[in-house]
Amino acid sequence: MWTVIYIAPTAKIAESIKNRLTQEGFLVKIRPINVSKQQYEILVPSGELEEVQEVLNNILNSQR
Repeated sequence: MWTVIYIAPTAKIAESIKNRLTQEGFLVKIRPINVSKQQYEILVPSGELEEVQEVLNNILNSQR
């Protein structure tokens, strides 16, 4: 089962987050949710949710 962990405002940001999470060893999918607004869901397996959230927080904080 896949779970949405983040909604990225652009494809570039979604790809960047996917690449960083993949480098950390996680399975990641990107799915467009609103083509007109260019929003993308980032999904991970439910079983990895807690681990991924920690890494995602670090990624998002480093982009600020």
